[in-house]
Amino acid sequence: MTESTFLYGANVHANSIRQHYLRYGGKGMPLVLVPGITSPAITWGFVAERLAMTHDVYVLDVRGRGLSEGGPDLAYDLDAYAADVRGFVTALGLTEYVVLGHSMGARIAIRMARQDASGIASLVLVDPPVSGPGRRAYPARIEWYADSIREARRGMDAKAMRRYCPTWTEEQRRLRAEWLHTCDELATRITFEKFHTEDVHQDIPYLTPRTLLMSAALGDVILPEDEDEIRGLLPSIVTTRIPDAGHMIPWDNLDGFCDAVAGFLSS
Repeated sequence: MTESTFLYGANVHANSIRQHYLRYGGKGMPLVLVPGITSPAITWGFVAERLAMTHDVYVLDVRGRGLSEGGPDLAYDLDAYAADVRGFVTALGLTEYVVLGHSMGARIAIRMARQDASGIASLVLVDPPVSGPGRRAYPARIEWYADSIREARRGMDAKAMRRYCPTWTEEQRRLRAEWLHTCDELATRITFEKFHTEDVHQDIPYLTPRTLLMSAALGDVILPEDEDEIRGLLPSIVTTRIPDAGHMIPWDNLDGFCDAVAGFLSS
């Protein structure tokens, strides 16, 4: 059995809130991983283990998720999320690093890099929702999130989680069932709404770091025409579609995901 690359979990006060993170590897260029709308940092541990073979990986608990600060008094918009990541890298003294965001996390990475790209060596945008004002709706239902969060708050097991994540392994479902209750329902609802009211396309032409757009071949978050539009906005962007994978790409095809990330970052 391969020895784990997990180092520790910790908290830091950044952008005026407590931010929790997990660190893996400790060697190579830092890579800051920003998860999606209901994915606490620990649920990305199996991905971080692989990425840590070449990078010093920091997986964030986004505000309102996991062990980071949450509550109804916090803002849950792109500007606040992006300021959190900027505050995080500043607090830890990271000066050159990769930002990898999945879904909501990819939208956060776009906004962060648009506002201030200093220190960002590369961006990896994994299946970001392309919904926004006047655009196609995000292809998911808020009830899927809200119902599962409420069930997790009452207590659920991997068998009950199968209703929401039928293709996942028992280990993946067990971990999600254990941690989903830490995702604030209000934060989730506000963020889901803002998928449709906040526009990231306006930011894309101003991205200056090397950027990879990764999409799921079996998903419907980013369609080929969405890729074409984004390439038109940022001709330098590198695009790839991961086969045999839906929106949660590493859950379906971990090797394909890691190979694409490694190939881009080593090029």
